[in-house]
Amino acid sequence: MSVDAIALAAKVTKPTIYRRWPTKADLATAAVAALQTQSPPRPNADFREEMLGQLRHFREGLARPLGMAMIGTLLTEETHIPELMKLFRERIVSTRRGWLRTALLSGIARGELRPDLDVDAMLTMLLGSYYAYYLEHGEFTAGWDERILDAIWPSMSTAAPRQPG
Repeated sequence: MSVDAIALAAKVTKPTIYRRWPTKADLATAAVAALQTQSPPRPNADFREEMLGQLRHFREGLARPLGMAMIGTLLTEETHIPELMKLFRERIVSTRRGWLRTALLSGIARGELRPDLDVDAMLTMLLGSYYAYYLEHGEFTAGWDERILDAIWPSMSTAAPRQPG
């Protein structure tokens, strides 16, 4: 991930790259940000469907070509460019987590989620399950979003557990 290679591929000069992105970390996080959909799913009257929409949206971002590979590259570069993960967390991770956090807080306010829900822990469990699943399987199988939400729903919802099938 050198600026020389990026400039060559883009058929521009390094100064052209640096005029727009002053640091390599700025360039890398801008590239990742460009890959993600910029707006979250809209709220839904059916809160469970809203949560599924949020999880599908997250999965689609990870599943797009080179989505997970880009994250791996960023982690690899962290030791060479210390500011890289800081910017990635600020510009990408906190935005994505923020969308889901807003949905969870809305669910609490609507009385559909437990008022004592540990939102940070729930975010980590929901989103972390995608990284773990991808590492094991290499791709997401149909129904993963529903499976993870079904597994965790009883611990977060005020509603009776959903019956399988």
